[in-house]
Amino acid sequence: MKIDEFRALMAKGTYIETGSELFAMFHKLSQEAIKITTEINNKYHTKEEIIELMTKLTGRKIDKTFGLFPPFYTDCGKNIKIGKNVFINSCCRFQDQGGIEIGDNVLIGHNTTIATLNHDFNPQKRGNLTPAGVKIGNNVWIGADCTILPGVEIKDGAIIGAGSVVTKSVAENTIAAGNPARVIKKIQAEKNV
Repeated sequence: MKIDEFRALMAKGTYIETGSELFAMFHKLSQEAIKITTEINNKYHTKEEIIELMTKLTGRKIDKTFGLFPPFYTDCGKNIKIGKNVFINSCCRFQDQGGIEIGDNVLIGHNTTIATLNHDFNPQKRGNLTPAGVKIGNNVWIGADCTILPGVEIKDGAIIGAGSVVTKSVAENTIAAGNPARVIKKIQAEKNV
C-alpha cells in the first residue's frame, strides 16, 4: 500500500480491522515513526536538523519557520500536515493515523495529545479502529496539557485553555476550556489602526 492510498482511506474514515492490509500499514508506519522520533528525542539537533527530521517523519515539506522542543511522539507521522510559523512545545503526542492538519501561526503547549482513532465499542471487535481527523485552523493557541479527541475542528483564532479535553469542535475566535471543553469567552479581534 502506498502512502497516498493510506491517506485517502484515512480521510474517508475507513473502518480498520485487526489483521487487515490497512492494519499492517499502521504497524509499518509506526516502526518508521519510532526510528525518527527516537533520533529527534535522544540527541541535540539544530532548528534546521529538526525541520529535516520532521520532513522525513511526515513525508511532507516542513516550512523553515517551524519550531519544536523535543521530546515529540507520534505513532504514524505520515498523516500530519503542518503550516507555516507553527511551534510545538515539549512532550506532545500525536496519534495521527486519522489525519492531523495544523494551520499557520499555531502554538501547541506542553504535553498536548491529539488523537484521531477510536476503538470499536463491541468488546469482541475492540482491536478494530475508526479514524476521524483533527483540524486546527490558523492563529490557534492550545494551552499545556490538553487532549483533543478524534473528529474535532478548532477554527481560526481559537484558544484552548490549559488542561482542557476537547470533545467537540470549537468556533473561531473563542476561548474554550474545561473537561469537557466549553466556550467561555468570545475573542474580539483588534482592528488595524
